[in-house]
Amino acid sequence: MNREIQLIQRPDGTPTHEHLDIVEADAQQPENGEVLVQLLYVSVDPYMRGRMNDAKSYVAPFQLHEPIEGGVVAQVVESKAEAFSVGDIVTGSLQWREVTVASADSIRKVDPSLGSVTTSLGILGMPGLTAYFGLIDIGKPTEGETLVVSGAAGAVGSTVVQIGKLLGCYVVGIAGSDDKTSYIVNELGADAAINYKTEDVAESLQNACPNGVDIYFDNVGGQISDHVYPLLNKFARITQCGAIASYNVPNDQGPRMQMHLIKSSATIKGFVVGDYQNRFKEGFEHLSKWLKGGKLTYEETIHEGFENIPDAFFGLFKGDNTGKQLIKVSNSQ
Repeated sequence: MNREIQLIQRPDGTPTHEHLDIVEADAQQPENGEVLVQLLYVSVDPYMRGRMNDAKSYVAPFQLHEPIEGGVVAQVVESKAEAFSVGDIVTGSLQWREVTVASADSIRKVDPSLGSVTTSLGILGMPGLTAYFGLIDIGKPTEGETLVVSGAAGAVGSTVVQIGKLLGCYVVGIAGSDDKTSYIVNELGADAAINYKTEDVAESLQNACPNGVDIYFDNVGGQISDHVYPLLNKFARITQCGAIASYNVPNDQGPRMQMHLIKSSATIKGFVVGDYQNRFKEGFEHLSKWLKGGKLTYEETIHEGFENIPDAFFGLFKGDNTGKQLIKVSNSQ
């Protein structure tokens, strides 16, 4: 059996099983310059929700009745490309199909010496690079500054917290459970953490940030961010990485931020990691060096079974994961 997961209906709000379908897929054979791979791990990421909408964005929308695609780790089972051999472990953005064809230029080999192959989907992959460039290039941290990170227990946020501490920042993380806030402080090394579900976020932020906020790395948007803006210091920098609080809320509106930006002369910049594609080598070298040196750690929430990919994806919007959300779909290797 070779199964694939298709988008069959575009959601207006939070996606559910009615929007996805698992169907039997046709067998494929690679042509010259291609390989046949078996998926080992699948990554689910918040940005995929945007691709379910038929709207202009930085990446094309998923097509109805076609396989969804995203980051995977896979193993080559047949090769017609010189650069790859049977047994190679590779990563790339491929279709959610158990066994699928990939062009040689759409994948790269994973170096197992750097750690678990799953790190290529997390701290040494898109989330890690997103954290690195969003903080270093847009946040421009300097020692002693206050950095606030929303979604601080997620794959991107947890890396931002750690890099911020490496660079000498005072770091405050925001997450949605006591287990996550404990993780942010005790495992990631943050100076303080706030549970937005049980605490008064405005009051807790004021207490945790007595010197105001110099850098805000925003993965969430929504009401949490509304409470951060009044605390912005002069020339603060806001890295707008995500807005998951609004992804499933059509026509979401809230308090206006403009006066806070004017009063603080703050800078806000949205970005996607692809903006830094020509600098990926730089980011990868720093992240792998820190990871090898024990200066970075990571957490993974791993589900098992191809059929459980949809539930793992839906779980992102309920805050089910700590660190990177992955699905193990094969025991090959």
